Amino acid sequence: MLDLKSHFSRFLSSDPLRLHFAAHSHHPWPDVSRDAHQQAWDDAARLIDGKWELILGEVLPVAQRHIGRRLGLSDPTSIVFAPNTHELLMRLLSCCPADRPLRVLTSDSEFHSFSRQIARLEEDGLVQVQRVATEPFDSFATRFAAVAGSGFDLIYLSQVFFNSGFAVLDLDRIVAAAGDALLAVDGYHAFMARPVDWSAYQGRAFYLAGGYKYAMAGEGVCFMHCPPGWGARPRDTGWYAAFGALSSAGDTRVAYAENGWRFMGATFDASGLYRFNAVQGWLQAQGITVAMIHDHALALQRHFIAGLPRFLPPERLVVPPASPARGNFLTFDLDDAEAMHRRLTDAHIVTDLRGRRLRFGFGLHQTLADVDELLRRLQSL
Repeated sequence: MLDLKSHFSRFLSSDPLRLHFAAHSHHPWPDVSRDAHQQAWDDAARLIDGKWELILGEVLPVAQRHIGRRLGLSDPTSIVFAPNTHELLMRLLSCCPADRPLRVLTSDSEFHSFSRQIARLEEDGLVQVQRVATEPFDSFATRFAAVAGSGFDLIYLSQVFFNSGFAVLDLDRIVAAAGDALLAVDGYHAFMARPVDWSAYQGRAFYLAGGYKYAMAGEGVCFMHCPPGWGARPRDTGWYAAFGALSSAGDTRVAYAENGWRFMGATFDASGLYRFNAVQGWLQAQGITVAMIHDHALALQRHFIAGLPRFLPPERLVVPPASPARGNFLTFDLDDAEAMHRRLTDAHIVTDLRGRRLRFGFGLHQTLADVDELLRRLQSL
């Protein structure tokens, strides 16, 4: 088992009574991220406007290379950054036809950054949405792929679903069936939680994730891998998207970069990039791989499940304990989930609530001793 708690000392010591089991929501940041955050401030003070040459010429490309390595990409310049995934989603939507309602295929379990926006567009008749139920999980990929080739403009689904932890292990079938649609996978609950090899899909599918959860870098550093040739001229575009643009002689249209920069916005807070690079560098120095992170989380989960009190029976887990198709958190479906969440909060246990589903997240900042203390407090309830 890994023991990296000392590297999270500032987050953990800020409230010694707190047991943080919501790494799927807001992951504690390693101490190295604080120094990186301060470095962003110091660079701004030292360089003022000149900081952008450093940020765009060095800091951002380093972050691209980190992500490219994690995803197995052959060209890290396919990565574009934004403050949040919603901003990237809107640029994706703006690549679709504007002369008719868009046809969208998705699941019934997407996070609010997508589900709320698409529902609002649906209200005004701007999109026609087909939603495939994620449950039963065993047949989801088959059912989703069966309709994916039906002439959609955008296909959007999660790699690990936020409201259950279910992981889609059979993406090959869905990618092969997607036809001419823009295909986007929300990897926020998979990136840095489960090993992700995007090399087979890098020429076909967009991939969105960010730093807030398992990348341990906080807000403001979301990203999207942009497959070449797909979504060449988003209507929602910022002036940064022109950097490196090539225009043919006599072409008076708005110019775009050909790599991931075609989806760029405008001026942004770069501190998240500093934190992200620091965390990635720390993991490299420690020799920590994503597979090791996932194995660590699974070991903590097994220890937790083995000691569960009667009011949290394993039978109430949405994804069965034996299933390999899950992320780094456990989701219980409970009639009294809201009341249970309040009791946990009163016991200084940080968890997360989604309707009747109570979620426990596991990460690098925890050890078996933390799980034992969690179980002790649960028994005392």
